[in-house]
Amino acid sequence: MINLDPQRARWIRLRMAILCLVMLASLGGVLFSAYRVQILEGGEWRESAEKQRQRRLHIEPKRGAIYDRNGATLAASVEVPSASIDAAEMLRTVDPAAQPEFLVYAAGRLGQVLSLNANELATKLANKTRFTWLKRRISTDEVTALRALSDSKREPKPIRGISIEGEGRRYYPARELAAQLLGFVAPDGFGKDGLELSLDDEFRGHAEELKGLRDRGGRLIFSEGSANEESLKGHDVYLTIDSAIQHLAEHEIDAARQTYEAKSAMIVVVDPNTGEILALASTPGFNPNDYNISEVESRRNRVISDRFEPGSVMKVFTMASAIAAGKISLSDSIFCEEGAIRLGSVTIHDTHAHGWLSPTEVLVKSSNIGALKIGLTLGEPALYAGLRKFGFAEVTGLPLPGEASGVLRPRARPWFDIETANASFGQGVSVTTMQLAMAMAAIANGGRLLEPVLVHKVVDGHGAIVREGGVHLRRQAVPPGVARTVAQMLTGVVELGGTGTEAAITGFRVAGKTGTAQKADPVTGRYASNRFTSSFVGFVPVVRPRLVIAVIIDDPVIGHFGGDLAGPVFRRVGEGALRYLGVTSHEVSMRAQPPKGPTQ
Repeated sequence: MINLDPQRARWIRLRMAILCLVMLASLGGVLFSAYRVQILEGGEWRESAEKQRQRRLHIEPKRGAIYDRNGATLAASVEVPSASIDAAEMLRTVDPAAQPEFLVYAAGRLGQVLSLNANELATKLANKTRFTWLKRRISTDEVTALRALSDSKREPKPIRGISIEGEGRRYYPARELAAQLLGFVAPDGFGKDGLELSLDDEFRGHAEELKGLRDRGGRLIFSEGSANEESLKGHDVYLTIDSAIQHLAEHEIDAARQTYEAKSAMIVVVDPNTGEILALASTPGFNPNDYNISEVESRRNRVISDRFEPGSVMKVFTMASAIAAGKISLSDSIFCEEGAIRLGSVTIHDTHAHGWLSPTEVLVKSSNIGALKIGLTLGEPALYAGLRKFGFAEVTGLPLPGEASGVLRPRARPWFDIETANASFGQGVSVTTMQLAMAMAAIANGGRLLEPVLVHKVVDGHGAIVREGGVHLRRQAVPPGVARTVAQMLTGVVELGGTGTEAAITGFRVAGKTGTAQKADPVTGRYASNRFTSSFVGFVPVVRPRLVIAVIIDDPVIGHFGGDLAGPVFRRVGEGALRYLGVTSHEVSMRAQPPKGPTQ
């Protein structure tokens, strides 16, 4: 600037100063902005950045499995693919003006691949949400086709934003086996009916929310803080059910229902010494893998939910209560009125006319009149208390939804004499199959009324036992000596002259009782002459019993006597189960072949 005019030089210096001040101010602004962003507002910006690059992942643990007592799988969760789409990502590279046309195209292609309605799909995609289910639990072919739609090398208009992720699906490898007992799992992952519902919290495990990094395509590339899979996994449940005995029981009870054209049929097999349920079934049944195409009635667990009048089976517990109360002894004789007796305005009949019978003969020949005389001698309060001791009119305690308690006393008042008489031989009261099985188990095991055990053990994801089932004594129903006496009395039912000869098992002594109960007509309020509930409930062997089996056949069309219909089912299931369990007989066969006694 030496050769410049002084005035011009001053002007240049001023401009340089101004430029420096502007640059300094700009630098100061940048520094202040950096300070504001990184220091003053640093927390907010960091949180915003984390939200953009991270996703909160809701990790649903694998549902626990269900096994039988021997480890055979009854229910398991398998991973199947499900498809979703990020509609905003799908349209990100599409010109705004062309987006409506592309939405129609994408909906049509996706609908074609997944067999979905294209118009409904277009409406959902138009919302431009970041997550939309396309279809859950898709096939392998559908997965391949979806991946092809997003391949830019194969498709002129690739559809972006499609995600395919694994999702749990409940699978029942044995199909219909123990279906009503197990229940099923809905698409939302929650158990419906049966054990799937009652133990849902244990099966579901512990859901966890984790932070993860996803790339632009929405794929998880990193996650942290997750527990191992075993810790999150739901508990596995081992049942007392034995698949082999369950299969045998289901086969026989369903065959009987079809043979006799019955409305339904039920069966329970129990270990009387522990209360463990070895088999529990009702028919008709359903396949829980395809529960959505089954009838609601077929999904009901009739063993615990259906109440019915037990008929002559109730005589066993009337007799036991009377002997325990000292109101009757085996040496007594009871006059059975030659087959008919009038109480007030009601006449009660026996199937066959009988004169004097011993208490044992009252059970063997199934005399209604003999039973009602015993019940009236015992008295209403003692009879009611005795039946309650055997668990009637209360739930058994099974971990299953929908269990009925049954009914003993109407309208919470004492019985009239006719009601006491009827209750003595199983009319005017209602019970469940499970209640009958556990009550008979009390006769078999020395008078102990046990709580039925269905869950053998519960195991966590690491294999550690969370809890175990065990013997739970509810009460002493009758003294051991009384139970043994009644058990011996019941052996005559399946011997020559008894009503249950069809239930006898070659090589083993069987104790049990038949039942043939008329059903009430809901229209007339009277007992129908052509509708019955047929039953046989018993145990085998008599000494050191291993099995209690209760068989109920509801509303058969062909035949109706409990000994003829339910007895053979008891025999076949008992024979097969004893053989399977390796129980050998050291007893003389009590199988009756020649002419049968009166049937009831």
